[in-house]
Amino acid sequence: MRPRDDRDDPSGNDATGQAGTGGDSDRGSRGDEERARGVVRDGGAEHESGAVRDRGAEPELGRVSDVIADGVRGADPAEVPGRLCGVAVELLPVTAASVSLRTDGMPVQLSASSEQAAHVSDLQATLGDGPCTTAAELGAPVLATDLESGRDAHRWPVFAQQASAAGVRAVYSIPLGNDTVCVGTLDLYRDVPGELGLREMRIAHFVANVMTVALMALPRGGEDGTPWLNGLATPHDEVYQAVGMVMVQLGVGSDEALARLRAHAFADDRTVLDVAHDVVRNHERFDRD
Repeated sequence: MRPRDDRDDPSGNDATGQAGTGGDSDRGSRGDEERARGVVRDGGAEHESGAVRDRGAEPELGRVSDVIADGVRGADPAEVPGRLCGVAVELLPVTAASVSLRTDGMPVQLSASSEQAAHVSDLQATLGDGPCTTAAELGAPVLATDLESGRDAHRWPVFAQQASAAGVRAVYSIPLGNDTVCVGTLDLYRDVPGELGLREMRIAHFVANVMTVALMALPRGGEDGTPWLNGLATPHDEVYQAVGMVMVQLGVGSDEALARLRAHAFADDRTVLDVAHDVVRNHERFDRD
């Protein structure tokens, strides 16, 4: 059985986020018990969600734990997210990985296992669209198994075209956090289309859980306690500075200013980070029409 993704539900809801709305109290009690155990109903069949260990998975997850421990041994807290991206590539049939933090404006890339992963992550930030942003909004995994054909290619057409041009054919985005709060996403990239099996999804969820713990352990920065204020994502901090400057230059709100930055970056075939860098250094400005 393949892992559940949001394409299975025409409404766009992920199975793990659905609660029963009908039936008697016995059915409701059983549903509560199943959800507590991580059981997801998929097309009338039952299986355990990737985030939950079954008895058969214990030995394998023990091996995964050993690989993770070896991968992060001796790392400073700020280095752990990047190390875990490398571990994900080692453990899973993927070619690259990145981790992004969720913010009100745009995802903030924290670490990536390769330049390719960093580029595709920046594409999603520039466009404001893609599996990463969708997974963060839904708080559920988004599995784009083929960016060159089918629904995935049409769902995020511009991102799919540019990611494919960069050599990425499939993206698997796993939310970080808990059932109520999504703090970011672990994004896995592959150069060939295809699905992740239940075993791979279990490992991906396990790495995502460890990544969540690692993010929560980062030293806190400003008053709101956001870890990226400690210089862990300095290039992205320029985006927020540029947004403020564009707000003044155009007399618009923050959402409109970010949209202008993104549109300008897309028109010039650059990333929003590149444009923001030039705006902050007064090499580029936005004039009112």
